[in-house]
Amino acid sequence: MPDLGMPTMPARRPVDREVARAVTRAEAGKTLDLAEVTALLAARGDELARLQVVASRVRDAGLVAVGRPGTVTYSPKVFVPVTRLCRDRCHYCTFVSTPGQLERSDEAPFLSVDEVLEICREGARQGCAEALFTLGDRPEARWPEAQQWLEEAGYDSTLEYVRALAVRVLEETGLLPHLNPGVMTWPELQRLKPVAPSMGLMLETTSRRLFEEKGQPHHGSPDKDPAVRLRVLEDAGRLSVPFTTGLLVGIGETLAERADSLLELRRVHRSYGSVQEVIIQNFRAKESTAMRAVDDLGTVEYLAAIATARVVLGPGVRVQAPPNLVDLDECRALLASGVDDFGGISPVTPDHVNPERPWPALDDLATLCQEAGFTLRRRLTAHPEFLDVPWLDPRLKAHVDALRDDDGLLRDGVVPRGLPWQEPDGGFEDSGRTDLHVAIDTEGRATERRSDFDDVFGDWSELRERVRSGSPALLGTAVGSSEVAAALRAAESDPAGLSRDHALTLMSVPSGPGLEALCALADDLRREAVGDTVTYVVNRNINFTNVCYTGCRFCAFAQRRTDADAYSLSLDEVASRAHEAVAAGATEVCVQGGIDPALPGTYYAELARAVKTAEPGLHLHAYSPMEIMNGVARTGLSIRELLVSLKEAGVDSLPGTAAEILDDDVRWVLTKGKLPTAQWIEVVTTAHSVGLPTTATMMYGHVDQPHHWVDHLRLLGELQRETGGFTEIVPLPFVHQSSPIYLAGVARPGPTVRDNRAVHAMARVLLHGLVDHVQCSWVKLGPEVCTQVLHGGVDDLGGTLMEETISRMAGSQNGSRKEVAELEAMAHAAGRPAQERTTSYGRVPQAVHG
Repeated sequence: MPDLGMPTMPARRPVDREVARAVTRAEAGKTLDLAEVTALLAARGDELARLQVVASRVRDAGLVAVGRPGTVTYSPKVFVPVTRLCRDRCHYCTFVSTPGQLERSDEAPFLSVDEVLEICREGARQGCAEALFTLGDRPEARWPEAQQWLEEAGYDSTLEYVRALAVRVLEETGLLPHLNPGVMTWPELQRLKPVAPSMGLMLETTSRRLFEEKGQPHHGSPDKDPAVRLRVLEDAGRLSVPFTTGLLVGIGETLAERADSLLELRRVHRSYGSVQEVIIQNFRAKESTAMRAVDDLGTVEYLAAIATARVVLGPGVRVQAPPNLVDLDECRALLASGVDDFGGISPVTPDHVNPERPWPALDDLATLCQEAGFTLRRRLTAHPEFLDVPWLDPRLKAHVDALRDDDGLLRDGVVPRGLPWQEPDGGFEDSGRTDLHVAIDTEGRATERRSDFDDVFGDWSELRERVRSGSPALLGTAVGSSEVAAALRAAESDPAGLSRDHALTLMSVPSGPGLEALCALADDLRREAVGDTVTYVVNRNINFTNVCYTGCRFCAFAQRRTDADAYSLSLDEVASRAHEAVAAGATEVCVQGGIDPALPGTYYAELARAVKTAEPGLHLHAYSPMEIMNGVARTGLSIRELLVSLKEAGVDSLPGTAAEILDDDVRWVLTKGKLPTAQWIEVVTTAHSVGLPTTATMMYGHVDQPHHWVDHLRLLGELQRETGGFTEIVPLPFVHQSSPIYLAGVARPGPTVRDNRAVHAMARVLLHGLVDHVQCSWVKLGPEVCTQVLHGGVDDLGGTLMEETISRMAGSQNGSRKEVAELEAMAHAAGRPAQERTTSYGRVPQAVHG
């Protein structure tokens, strides 16, 4: 996170010479620094007119680039004030009320579901497409009345209520929610993304002076910390959430502070591409507020702020100015300053934040735009460039498609209607249904399967019977011997270049001659790549905490901090385990843990240093991509910056876990949206680029299908061609016994032996010449199946582990430690020699073992 410190006193105003020079540089398309952006904000007279010409040119170029030349947009919306309670105390706000004020006006702390739906239904009748949810920040943290209302309504938090409201609005009215619920955490953003095509949070300003100094407008408002608000913007970017943000101009910030705010918004958008629009909102004083005597922002200064924002942000970001906060004639000046969007305008509800300012008449605004050379068109909550994956959650596609036209704007004449948020049509690929009973996550299974299973997931009875009977055609398609023979010939000729159809044929081959031929081919490829020696590493797993709040449905490892089995190791305990590992002959420690929000963002680096201080010679194989993203969210560093810092702290390589299946539909069922595929890819490829090799994994045998396995392995092959950073592929069979998703009756009880043999063999085939080493997990497969896959392409047995909590808590019966002699016995049972290796598959120096 950059230094947000600002002067304690207003900086001097740029002189005319500095303004003229900055405008000249803007005209020439030169890069502008903080001082020059500050100077642009001071433009007036002829210099402002020149700046507006530049801003208009940049705006027009952006509209041409997206195929909408001369188009200015707005969103027909309803304004849904979910609650007026807030824990903040902003000095200019009239939206917020206290419980006492609400009681005197006979209003409840929150709008009811029925009230929200009635507002939205009326909006649908009058041609609206957006439901703008606006509310105070976390009122339950300040007001007991808010907490009581939520508890009585059955919700843990305001944001959980907002999520439920959004689903109801989608399903019963067809309007698209745009959520402005204030500051959100990473998990909250993940929870809300599937129910809203877009979200928003005004940055307002990066001025710490206005936040920290007594008497300033943001003092006493914890959610107005600029660092916190920037963190939300960055988290939204990392999660591919189309985000609306902006500045509130004229609340006491200096021009330099205003310039810094614009540059920070540009930095966020350049990093993630997620800022769909930036609102430049002018301050207007309101009665009954602490700032009622403060002058409104002047028109000239406002136009300079808009034009500067357009020049700084460039053509790719829509710049919005609320048309009701100026007079109608002044909207011409907004257009001249680079505006290309007027935001939400409602035929139903007032602007509850600025109730004294009515919306302009749409016909008048359209005429004004036409006179200025523009066409005013209606849009959806998210701009057209953000209506596809990864920005749009697949569960919202039907709702968006029902309203969009060929340009991605709101289709003329369309009337929103409610659509199911998730279709329970029967097959996994069609259903998308994900919610489990809360009790399953907290109390375990009380019945054989959840009572509403068929309503939620469709009729999977035939599938369950096939799963439980061990049918070799599980989830696959029966294939003929001629198809298998053709696929085998193709695999022998060009293993890594095998077509998807041939790969799927081989991945689905039933037990019998076809499977045996596939495993034999894989073993030949293994022999060609690495020889006959079976390798293993002497290592120790250190699971430093099992406290985790990500809510993965397959995980039995995670505990709440209050659970009896919860633990967290101190740094001294981690160091002690490192000493013990070396004493037992280990050359590697593998360090992973749960996502515990109580741990500081610096913990990962501190733990790495603790291990390396204790045992400098140990190879530190640490932190899954999910942990990396947690560190990114907690520290404010970029992925690259965090990885470099961890490498400097002592991390030598990363486990490529948290991959599960690299398909976001499957990942949603497994993890409630934890770590999208694109994010996993970004972490591992960035790790490779900074010199940190990783393993690659695939967890299979739950709700997935053979085509997911094929696509996953082929994707890993593509990544390896680009980076060369994967040291091995580790297929991980799903351990079902204590997994919540199995106990809920959703997942099948892990892969069959046939599945295990086919997956390991196909990993060897599809990654031949790309990833030399295929490892089996003895802790998940057990010695007997390990011996079988050693005859089918596998060359490595992984590590001795000494401690493996995750699989054991999921129900694995294969122990959590193997002696070297036991690993070597598995290799010998397959008729092959065994040899210890280093993490990077080198020979272990004799000195290590004396």
